[in-house]
Order: sequence, then structure tokens, then C-alpha cells
Amino acid sequence: MSRKKRVHYHLDSGGVTHLTSEEIKAILRAADELIAAGGRSMLVKILKGSKDKKLLNHGLDQCPVYGFYRHYKLPEIANRIDWVIENGYLRIEYSGRLPVIVYMEKGWEIERETYAEELLQKLTSLLADGDYNFVEELKDRNRGMILLLLDKIRNTNNRGFIPLLKAWQEIDYKKVRIKIQEVIDYLNNQKPVT
Repeated sequence: MSRKKRVHYHLDSGGVTHLTSEEIKAILRAADELIAAGGRSMLVKILKGSKDKKLLNHGLDQCPVYGFYRHYKLPEIANRIDWVIENGYLRIEYSGRLPVIVYMEKGWEIERETYAEELLQKLTSLLADGDYNFVEELKDRNRGMILLLLDKIRNTNNRGFIPLLKAWQEIDYKKVRIKIQEVIDYLNNQKPVT
């Protein structure tokens, strides 16, 4: 039985010397769908808006930045991803024999902010109908990102979040429940918005 060799990769930013903050955020947001599980080629396909069967089967077309680079050719998208890797936002690690994408610290800081803001918008949209089942999906998310989200909720000064926070508090871990209570207490002391 022969042992399979690692799949090698080569980074090539193709002369890309700068990306806008919007582009960096989009690449990092798309990468979040693949962290430690997928590689550069799948990331290229998400950003292109590919109809690749594997991508669709995994629901990656639901990523908020799916098709962000729809007007670019695949190699141009790959160059931009490689620039993000070369500039320390992402890195490549091996999972068995396959190279996968993982965050570097400065990339995760940007993505954590982006994703917390996205979740805040999602939670805000739930306030009107009172269906808070989505909070179950927050339970095992990155703790730092969840704490940032709770700070964002606090900063809204919106007492309408209190029922949602109470529903969330019932299902989460102790440290998060404590932070949720702090936010509830803060919001309870805010004047109602008229």
C-alpha cells in the first residue's frame, strides 16, 4: 500500500499590489465557510459564484459574498486570494494531505467584526415576529465573536432585544449567560425608544 503524498500548492498574487478593505472583507467572509475544511480552489468558486455541484451540495451558494467577483476570471480571483494569504490575513495548513485555509490573527479580527455585524442584523430582523429559534445556532460559535455580538446588541440601546436575549440565555453556556445578563441589565436601564 502506497502512502499518498501531500497536494502541493504555489501562491501567486499575479501582480496584485493592493485590495480594498471591501475586497479583503469579502474574501475573509467567503473563507469563513471553508476554514480548516476547504482550500483555495473552492474559495475561488464561492467568490466567482460558481454553479459547481460540490459547492451547491454544501450550500456554499448561501454565503453572503457568493459571486462577489462574478465579473472576474478564476485566475484573477485566485491572485487576489493569494495576495490575502501573502499579506497575513489567511494561511494554508495541511489537513492530512490536503491544503486548507485558516485565519491568521489579523484576518480573524476583521472577519469577527464582519460576522458579528451580520449576526446583529439577523437578530434585529427576528425582533418583530418573536421567533428566536435562531439563537440555538449561536451556542457553539467562537466565544470572542459572540461577546463582540453581545457588545453590539448592548450598544443599540434597544430594549426590544431583551426577550431574544432571555431566550438565548436559556440555552447557552455559563460564561455567555453571564454576559447576556449584563446586557439585559444594561438595556433594562435604558429609556424606551418612542
